[in-house]
Amino acid sequence: MSAGPLAGLRILEVGHILAGPYATMLLADLGAEVTKLEPPGGDLSRQVSDAYFASLNRGKRSVRLDLTTPQGQERLHELVCDTHALLVNLKPTAIRRCGLTYEDLKAYNERLVCVALTGYGMDAGDEPAFDYVVQAATGIAALTGDPDGPPLLPGYSSADNSAGLTAALGLLAQIVSGRGGQVEVNLRDVMLSQLNYRAAAYLNEGTAPRRMPGGAHSYYVPAQLFPTAEGHLALFVTHDGFWRSFAAEAGIDEPAFATMADRSARRDDVIAAVTKALAADTAENWEARLRPAHVPAAAVRTLPEALDRTPGAVIEAGDYRLVGSPVRVAGYEPVYGAPPRLGEHGGLVAHHPPPE
Repeated sequence: MSAGPLAGLRILEVGHILAGPYATMLLADLGAEVTKLEPPGGDLSRQVSDAYFASLNRGKRSVRLDLTTPQGQERLHELVCDTHALLVNLKPTAIRRCGLTYEDLKAYNERLVCVALTGYGMDAGDEPAFDYVVQAATGIAALTGDPDGPPLLPGYSSADNSAGLTAALGLLAQIVSGRGGQVEVNLRDVMLSQLNYRAAAYLNEGTAPRRMPGGAHSYYVPAQLFPTAEGHLALFVTHDGFWRSFAAEAGIDEPAFATMADRSARRDDVIAAVTKALAADTAENWEARLRPAHVPAAAVRTLPEALDRTPGAVIEAGDYRLVGSPVRVAGYEPVYGAPPRLGEHGGLVAHHPPPE
């Protein structure tokens, strides 16, 4: 097996909980050497649970460092000299107070890439920006749930995870440029960006998004959750070929539904016909029946059920069973190291030549 595509890349991480640590863990999975600079009390996720911390920090190093002291700053500057990138996930004032911007550090390494991952941007102040708050502020919650019910939140940290992915992309993009510099990513802008076609419809056509039954798609019909004889089925018909295959299996013979334009214009009638047809069998059986016809459909499962059906996604990292990297690189198999103990690597980091 070859070395990871990011082998030789050295990254420092300063932050807590989820977005920043998730970004650097993905990079570590691809071969980068990631060192967490943790305050005396450690990353706050250590206080949540050991499994929580492991899920975001496998394969990293941990150096305990108090960045509010002259000694901590001196050690930071030493570490930066032999580092390609620094990713920080703190409030803007804390990032500046601890000297973690490119302007603060370029004297020690002009080619250093500094990534600031914040809630609303470095110039937006310290307004609290936790995941659920950002989902509420950017329209995600208002788009989720039944139209006759309250707004809802997804059952996982979509804003933090999405921001982590974006921060990893920004970090690598600046490294590829060959230049040092400051990169900014904030949770609010990431979530607004992910509302792409919803935002475009409003900005260009004046069409405000609205919640629809079953989480229905605003363009494709039928594309939503449906009740069945047992369980719910996600059906996602995005073109007329899918519809023909589905209609043949479901026994729906209605020429007025032939095209997407027809189905969109007759949404209520289509949904009623599909709901009636799907009531004749279970969600699991419908999935099995539709798969040979290549119709996008899946029974709604719990996370335990999904993991049981996808054993290859689960890896071992020390004493923990976790979901592995979503990136597959030909010829490379990630080595999933255990999450580090607080200060496991002390203040000593192996010497490396300066980044090329």
